[in-house]
Amino acid sequence: MNTIRLLCEEWRRSGDIKPIAHLYKSQVYQLAEYLGIPCSVRCRTPTTDTYSLPQTQEEFYFALPYREMDLCLYGLNNGIPAAKVATACRLSERQVGLVWRDITAKRKVARYLQLPPLLIEEELE
Repeated sequence: MNTIRLLCEEWRRSGDIKPIAHLYKSQVYQLAEYLGIPCSVRCRTPTTDTYSLPQTQEEFYFALPYREMDLCLYGLNNGIPAAKVATACRLSERQVGLVWRDITAKRKVARYLQLPPLLIEEELE
């Protein structure tokens, strides 16, 4: 087995450790508060430091605060009707539909990040 293949296989098996990846952003904030993370850390505006615009990630990536985004995402992931999600988010059904369309488009664009690695060479037995 060549070195590249071996490294790719090992990377795929090990992966990143993501103990809170299943949580919504608002749940991460609640967990941080429960754990006693200082407000100077947990109340700071989230950023990936990848852009220099005077905007938050919410505004730049989602155009929606995390609370509403989490509710929309939860509704989409769990098949909750748009009308119920709209009521919970204080948005219109049309707005929820637009958010869902945006989530779907972002998932489609980022799908390659979830795929297994591409191999440069075929495995030699």
